[in-house]
Amino acid sequence: MQYSEWEPHYREILEYFGFDRAGDEEAARILASLLDRDNLISLVTITDGNEVTVCGNAPCLKQDLAAVHGVVFAADAAAEVLDDAGILPDAVFTDLDGATDRLIEMNRQGTIVVVHAHGDNIPLLKHWVPRFPGRIVGTTQAAPLPHVHNFGGFTDGDRAAFAAHELGAARITLAGFDLDDTDVDPLKRGKLFWARKLLALIGITA
Repeated sequence: MQYSEWEPHYREILEYFGFDRAGDEEAARILASLLDRDNLISLVTITDGNEVTVCGNAPCLKQDLAAVHGVVFAADAAAEVLDDAGILPDAVFTDLDGATDRLIEMNRQGTIVVVHAHGDNIPLLKHWVPRFPGRIVGTTQAAPLPHVHNFGGFTDGDRAAFAAHELGAARITLAGFDLDDTDVDPLKRGKLFWARKLLALIGITA
């Protein structure tokens, strides 16, 4: 999805949540300054023409593990659930709010870490990004910068699905998504609402 197509949805999201665009843009600039490499080609290579399972971190992920196949994209802390089950994600999409040292080890073992910058995670970017030893890709929900990409999407899970779609996945399957979960706070409920709305833009029903 071109940024010109994405931006109207982004503006709606900012208005819906009352988020600060300037904060997102500043975070993207900081992420760009922290990155000394851009492994987008590696992410394209594992995605283009392949089946991708995008794993969210809903409690149902443990029950969905049997359906996980092909290239595996994990949303943030879903990576640890997969790793516990002996599945090393091919890529983890994260704004780092669920990051632990295990993500560093997965990155060392070959998992591509797709780090997302937004206005609320600048301290996390500064703490974690320099510590990743392996392949890394930067993303933003604001205007893209050199080496900081915008594939579309908002939460870690739907952003992973948008990346799979944008980078040429032959098929996208979801696991560990529960967009009808009512046992969440109002902010999370809003994010689930937007996840469903945005996934529909790329033909995914969840």
